Amino acid sequence: FAADTIAALADGTGLPLREAPDHFAVQAGQDSIVELSGHVRTAAVALFKIAGDIRLLASGPRTGLAELRLPELQPGSSIMPGKVNPVLCEVVTQVAVQVMGNDTAVAFAGSQGQFELNAYLPLLARNVLESISLLGRAARSFADRCVAFIEADEDRCRTYAEATPALATALNTAIGYDAATSIVREAQATGRRIIEVARDRGVLDDEQLTRVLDPLAMTHARPADG
Repeated sequence: FAADTIAALADGTGLPLREAPDHFAVQAGQDSIVELSGHVRTAAVALFKIAGDIRLLASGPRTGLAELRLPELQPGSSIMPGKVNPVLCEVVTQVAVQVMGNDTAVAFAGSQGQFELNAYLPLLARNVLESISLLGRAARSFADRCVAFIEADEDRCRTYAEATPALATALNTAIGYDAATSIVREAQATGRRIIEVARDRGVLDDEQLTRVLDPLAMTHARPADG
């Protein structure tokens, strides 16, 4: 009976279904469901991190990073006209938290098999199916209605890149550690860009400074020496 039923289900669904080698093991233990829930949780964790990063990069426009511009999906705050809320980032993070909670319940339910039976199958099924549905719909909406329309504020990004003390790493290889450190400290104390301080000190000519302190050059790995 089992073999015929599984063959019919596999044929009807197109899924590679197969009979368990040990019926007692899969009746008492629901490890495969717990494992599936864990994979969904892993996806939720990754999406939470992505949505959180996008939300922070879009924060602002005055006291946040404001490197990204998000699509305006709804009117902003009733007390702050013009405010763009990270609506779908919030949706994704809340869905991710729900999926993580569902997985915790699934893990506990999976541990409750006693001898030849686990009576928690309704809870297992409900939580796993909800997690798959919630996360799938949230990910699709996030991709189609938010990520696809994200824009970079190029001027803001360029300002950050040109002002970062990390540029001293490139300057260090050209003029030495002590000289680069001195330039960085003056730039930080005066609020000026590193390239401006370096130009005033005449450590390199303009062409060399532009080449050495090009932020884009630092986004690519350099070939190893030798």
